[in-house]
Amino acid sequence: MIDDWNDLKVFLTLAEEGQLTSAAKKLHVSHPTIARRIKALETSIGARLFDRLPDRFVLTPAGEELLADSRKMQQAAESIDRRSAGLIDMAQGVVRLSAGEAMTGFIATHLPRLRQNLQCVEFELTASHTLANLSRREADLLIREQVPDLASIVTRKLGRAAYAVYAAAGLQLGNLTPDELRRLTWLGFDDDHAYMPGQSWTRDLLGGKRPPIRFNDWLVMRDAVAAGAGVAVLPCYLVDQDPALRRVGGLLPDVSADQWLLVHKDLRTLPRIRAVMDQLVTFFQEHKALLAGQTTATRYHVAV
Repeated sequence: MIDDWNDLKVFLTLAEEGQLTSAAKKLHVSHPTIARRIKALETSIGARLFDRLPDRFVLTPAGEELLADSRKMQQAAESIDRRSAGLIDMAQGVVRLSAGEAMTGFIATHLPRLRQNLQCVEFELTASHTLANLSRREADLLIREQVPDLASIVTRKLGRAAYAVYAAAGLQLGNLTPDELRRLTWLGFDDDHAYMPGQSWTRDLLGGKRPPIRFNDWLVMRDAVAAGAGVAVLPCYLVDQDPALRRVGGLLPDVSADQWLLVHKDLRTLPRIRAVMDQLVTFFQEHKALLAGQTTATRYHVAV
């Protein structure tokens, strides 16, 4: 009989991580604590759960069987946690919102408007490219450009973001031909983030070459463009109201990104989550023109 269900949590983490160091870091405990709990669990079950190899822990057949049951228990615990959050029928508490850094920056500049009717809600904004686990409540709401194929996720489209080429407002460019545009110094994302909007367009313009200056963050790239380091494709909603930058040419018709609001189905009716969702939908409707790049923007002309 298992005496402490927390031992299963340690077991599951070590099985997923494969190493004491990473498991201890994830659980915020020491190596000896991990080893002690695994030993206690093996004693309770009466079977060895891991083979200790020089560089990792590998599950034994008994460990493989226990892993499946442990994951079911974890899923049940996460479901209880999500559902228990809705037992208090009040639009107050913490709401964790995760979005890419460009969208997080955009939302941060409009927080007074977003919180206008939500003073009892505490906001936690996280900038991340990766998909936070809504089942484990790593975030309550996500704004992403892709919708994961998960039955547990409820989605709502917030709008479509337009993109254009931008340069520093003080950079003297004049009228540009396509060849002159190609010869400018280009900024873009590194290879790990080449999936970002506008990166394929940029490399096609450059004949398949990578931009000579590369980043992994929209906000840093925007600041580099504003400093005169070069030109780059940027989201209009992030830049059009910035006097330090201006467009080079018009909107890029082949570059856009839908913005989706994601929430776990167990949380969508929670009052504070629902209130923030409604406010976000209203906010994006109010800024539809800015998102679509249809506000007035100073620009350089590109000759055709």
